[in-house]
Amino acid sequence: MAEAMINTYLGECIEAQSSGVKASGRVNPHAEALLKSKGQWRETYRSKVIEEVQNNPFDLIVTVCDHAKETCPVFPYAVQTIHIGFEDPSGKAVEKYEETYELMRKELLPEIEKILCN
Repeated sequence: MAEAMINTYLGECIEAQSSGVKASGRVNPHAEALLKSKGQWRETYRSKVIEEVQNNPFDLIVTVCDHAKETCPVFPYAVQTIHIGFEDPSGKAVEKYEETYELMRKELLPEIEKILCN
């Protein structure tokens, strides 16, 4: 969800790419449905492992869950890293996805914008 939000709201100044420490092989259907309902879904979004993006030169690494913060590998390029944690809605009611989305919009996007878009 974070990748789609960043690309939607901050896409004029940055392009987000996401991955998981461990990819599930599929995008959560509740997350996909929510992003589609907001017009933010791209067919290119998919579940990726960290190795697919690890060698890309990023300006900022953002972790949004505590597990990722604790297990995120070192990137080969010196890069600023921030952590803004959110409860993973996986396995919970569909309403939790909307709640998490709104929290990310209010808490995550302003921090990324402050760092990369000013």
